[in-house]
Parts: sequence; C-alpha cells; structure tokens
Amino acid sequence: MAWQKDHKQKTREKILNSGAKLFTLKGFDKVGINDVMADAGLTRGAFYSHFASKSELYAESMRVAGARRAKNILSRSPEESSAALRALVNGYLSQGHRNSEDGGCPLAFLVTDIAQQDEQVRDVYTEVFRGFMDMLSSRLIHPETGQASEIRVQARKTEAMQKTVMMVGGMAIARALNDDDLAEELLNACREGMLQGIPATA
Repeated sequence: MAWQKDHKQKTREKILNSGAKLFTLKGFDKVGINDVMADAGLTRGAFYSHFASKSELYAESMRVAGARRAKNILSRSPEESSAALRALVNGYLSQGHRNSEDGGCPLAFLVTDIAQQDEQVRDVYTEVFRGFMDMLSSRLIHPETGQASEIRVQARKTEAMQKTVMMVGGMAIARALNDDDLAEELLNACREGMLQGIPATA
C-alpha cells in the first residue's frame, strides 16, 4: 500500500510538471489532456484518478509553475541585499526567461489567458500574484542604508505592487513582441526602472 501511495503521488507530480510546462508555454486552449499525459509519459486513462477536469489541472499546474519560479528566484537571491535584488530583477527581466522552453513565470506567461478562465483558475492566479508581490516586498532595499525599508506598511505594499507590475507586465509585453531588439530595449528599460536608486553592491 505504501508503494502504491508513493507511486500515485509521483504520477500526480509528473502530470503537474508537464501541465506547468505546457500550459505556461501555450495557454489553456491550445493544450489538451492528451498533450499533458503524453508529455508525462502516461495514458489518458490515468488522468481522472488525479484530477476532476482540465480546469482543475490548469489551476494546480499554475500553482506548481509559480512555486518553481519562486524557488528559482530565491535560490539565486536568498538574502535581503542590493546584490540579491539585482540578481532577482536581472534574472526575471532577461531574454533567457522570455525565451524559456520549460515554462516561465505564469503571471507573465499566462496574463492574457486568465481573464477567460473560471473562478478556480483566477483564484490561483491571484494567489500566485500575491505570493510574488510578498516575495518582492521582502527584498525591497532602502537605497541609502542597504537595510530593509522602514516605510509604512501600506507604502511598502504599494511600492511592491508597482514593481511587481513593472516586472510581470514588462515580461508579458516583451513576450508578445515579435521584434527581439525592441523586446530587449523594453526589458532593459524595465530593469533600469526597477533598479533605479539601488546600489550596485550590498
């Protein structure tokens, strides 16, 4: 029984990882259950042992994609310092992230896909957005002292929201452009805006 439970969990994880990759790259409508299961190396028949619907899989896959992107960011910028903030911004607003074939940040990659989805999916997108904003807020640096900012909680929340939108929106628009040079200019402009006033070293 223990093997079966472990096997079922691993199978679910394989489906979610494939869903996170495919949905993030192609969106809800262009990915079918068969596509996800084939990518996971499984048959369609196994799908309904784990998920009630494609919409449920989409929502859970978005949560997995968000957690994966957050883990990637935190592993590169674990500390609260100007250097960590720069690493976070430069990694996110990069051509490598824009051209990712493994699926990037679902906030940016799926932004045009979400408005047409059901409440379950939009709830998860909202959850991922809040998580990203909180993560960014925890890394905002006071440019003069290098220490965590002591501005009022609401002001800090507003700042984090503005910067989250600059990062997510910048990446989303860069992905929509079919001019690589213009996309790079846009990403550069967003990086400069994000890092304005942040010292180059901790």
